[in-house]
This record gives sequence, structure tokens and C-alpha cells, in this order.
Amino acid sequence: MQGLYQWLITGDEAAVVDAHMREQDGFDKCDRAHFDALLNGCILEAPDLDAVLSRHVDRKTTELSPIEHAVLMIGAYELKHCIDIPYKVAINEAVELAKAFGGTDGHKYVNGVLDRAAVDLRPQEVQAQRNER
Repeated sequence: MQGLYQWLITGDEAAVVDAHMREQDGFDKCDRAHFDALLNGCILEAPDLDAVLSRHVDRKTTELSPIEHAVLMIGAYELKHCIDIPYKVAINEAVELAKAFGGTDGHKYVNGVLDRAAVDLRPQEVQAQRNER
């Protein structure tokens, strides 16, 4: 999330952001493969992710707080590409990031947007979950 935030704020190239993140304390504890997929995937697919998100947000994605925008991009990327992660887990992880770094009620916004985006990105999984209720 911090790398995407940096990219959204500075517009730095992905390689610059990646190098900066790898210098941070605690980076050695992260899942590097997942980090690489999220950072590079979100940057590479930013227009597509924003197109998905734009159907579910109440303003242009460029007008979102950079923290919420980064969290939503990660959530949308995971919903789209990380099929091994259940959609509710992907949404919950994004909500937790928003709680930790975002505004007071940003996590509620993130939850609502990603819950609606999940219907677009994982329709069968969402429907199966709803049928279980």
C-alpha cells in the first residue's frame, strides 16, 4: 500500500518505487512474490483497475484520497487476479489497511466499493456465497 501511495503521489516509475520500498525496515519480512505482484500489477493495470472501481465509486478515482485509492487498487487487483484468496478475505484485508492508514470512516467506503466490485470480478463466487445464506 505504501508503494502504491508513493506512486500515486509522486508519479515515480515502478522501479523507483520498488527500490525505495525494498530499502524500508521490515521489508525482509514480507511475502516478496505477493509484493511484486501487487505493486507491479497495480501500476501496470492502473487504468483497468480504475475502470472497474469507477463503476462503484461516487467520484473520479483521481479525486479519492491517495490512501483509499491505493487500498482499492490492491483490493481490485486481488479480486481480479488472486483467485486463491477468497473474495471476502481480499476485501477484509483491504478494509484492515484502510482502518490502519485511512481516514476515520474510509474503511466503510472501501468495504462498500470492493463488495460491489466483487460482483463484477468474481460473480460465481459471490453468488455461491449468497446462496449459502
